Amino acid sequence: MALAQKLEEAWYGEGRVPAWVYPLAWLYAGVSGLRRFLYRHGWRRSVRLGVPVVVIGNITAGGTGKTPLAIAVAQALRERGFTPGVVSRGYGGRQREPLLLGDAPNPQQVGDEPSLIRTQGIPVAVGRDRPAAARLLIDAGCDVVIADDGLQHYRLARDVEVCVIDAVRGFGNGRLLPAGPLREPLMRLATADIRVCNGGERMGAYSMQLRGGEACSLTDDTCQPLTAFTGQRVHAVAAIGHPARFFDSLRGYGILPVEHAFPDHHAFVPSDFNFGEDLPVLMTDKDAIKCRRFAQPVWWRVPVRAELPVEFFDALESRIRASDAAGG
Repeated sequence: MALAQKLEEAWYGEGRVPAWVYPLAWLYAGVSGLRRFLYRHGWRRSVRLGVPVVVIGNITAGGTGKTPLAIAVAQALRERGFTPGVVSRGYGGRQREPLLLGDAPNPQQVGDEPSLIRTQGIPVAVGRDRPAAARLLIDAGCDVVIADDGLQHYRLARDVEVCVIDAVRGFGNGRLLPAGPLREPLMRLATADIRVCNGGERMGAYSMQLRGGEACSLTDDTCQPLTAFTGQRVHAVAAIGHPARFFDSLRGYGILPVEHAFPDHHAFVPSDFNFGEDLPVLMTDKDAIKCRRFAQPVWWRVPVRAELPVEFFDALESRIRASDAAGG
């Protein structure tokens, strides 16, 4: 069993955390705590952009639904009269210098999540220097910057923090990396302005549900209901932070998935699909964007959208407008 899998089982299941991991967790706690302290007391300076910045992130490693939420937030803000853009580190891509994405981004260069967001017609900029990348969005006319997965990136000053919680996995064993899944201590949750619970209910958090229901061809973009695969065995492919969520969602439609889980942000190549059995292939939207150039006619993507109560968007808009009135 791979080390990462063994650790994840220890974080969220009955597995035992190896003793040698605890010193690393203590070191991680010390370094991350010192970093937060330096920013909190102004000894390291955050960069303020002059427009409202909304950070969407989590305090656990792995997928919690941040990217679908970032897309939903951008679309809702656009409907409410804003011109939002998304800034991202560009994990999984080769791009290092700040770059404003064009209409047909290369996920190998800029990362899978930024590419997916850009396909929704949302301005996106990537780069290691996130403040510099965000300025490209402002120069392009954006009046709100959404930072996808930026909760721990304190160099970028923020006006609103949105923390996403996984309703199914929660916070695991409650320990810091790598002894547990936490990027920051649980007390950090209380300092976020808005909390969102993906897939369930939690006191003090807005509920979010990821809705799908259709499968779209990778080769011609024709779509059909997911129920067309009910009762069928399919190859299910997921290179996301929590692949089981995707596999379980297919089972909810009566589909029989043959599970193929890959590491998050995996760079797919054609040989990854040599499964030895000729079945339809269903994959997440995030994975599909990396597979279009060698896709086969029986490969399908399963898009999802984040649904949240209108009260969430009202609260977010109120905080953005208050920040804007105060000068960003």
